[in-house]
Amino acid sequence: MVQVRSSVSRLYKQNKASSAVEFALITPCFLLLIFGLSIYASIYVTLNGIQQLAAEAARASVAGLNDTERNELAQAYILNNTGAYPFLNAQKLTVTAGTTGTVAPTYQVSLTYDMSGSFIYTFTRMLPLPPPQIVRSAAIQRGGY
Repeated sequence: MVQVRSSVSRLYKQNKASSAVEFALITPCFLLLIFGLSIYASIYVTLNGIQQLAAEAARASVAGLNDTERNELAQAYILNNTGAYPFLNAQKLTVTAGTTGTVAPTYQVSLTYDMSGSFIYTFTRMLPLPPPQIVRSAAIQRGGY
């Protein structure tokens, strides 16, 4: 009986491998958490950049006298300032701009960005990601209201 107690007490005192087991159990979860945070942060930065670009292009278009001139101003603003956003690629950006509404005419700039070729979407099996097509728009009223 004494021998059994001493064997059991020795097993309780042996904890050399416990930290290795804990490390093996916790590390994959921790890495997935950190990796997922960085992926979602880069998606958020891209969404925010596209929204900011659309809003600033709509503001820049106010100086135009007609829709053609407004379109040119919005396109020029987007072309000149896309490089300021590190996660955006100008070749994947589609711009749609024009007047909407009849009662209170507004000028709307819509941007569509395709993230399907991005490194982020190579991890769709590990993480549930939003659709790769991002559409953001901004509108500004015309006239002296």
